[in-house]
Amino acid sequence: QVQLVESGGGLVQAGNSLRLSCVASGRTVSIKTMGWFRQAPGKERDFLAAIFWGAGNIYYADSVKGRFTISRDSAKNMVYLQMNSLKPEDTAIYYCAAREAYIGEYDAWGQGTQVTVSS
Repeated sequence: QVQLVESGGGLVQAGNSLRLSCVASGRTVSIKTMGWFRQAPGKERDFLAAIFWGAGNIYYADSVKGRFTISRDSAKNMVYLQMNSLKPEDTAIYYCAAREAYIGEYDAWGQGTQVTVSS
């Protein structure tokens, strides 16, 4: 099994930036994809970005393309989400996820980190 722990959330003013981090532990050799999701109050969890662990292919949701950047440090088993030009509507709990495949459902989830953007 893979365990994930996110960090880096907090309270920021609109227009500022935050970088979220996620460290994976456990059976990390099985990871093929890592991704970032978020869930705002009263809304469903939305996909933000994903990265293929080996080849580094990257995918973004249209809603964050150009503002958010996903990256990885394979040696440290870490994935990052750089978030720029934050808006109040980016306020949500942000989750890191991993899966043992290139498509399909994610197998492991972190506990989430709160991001609050004030206007």
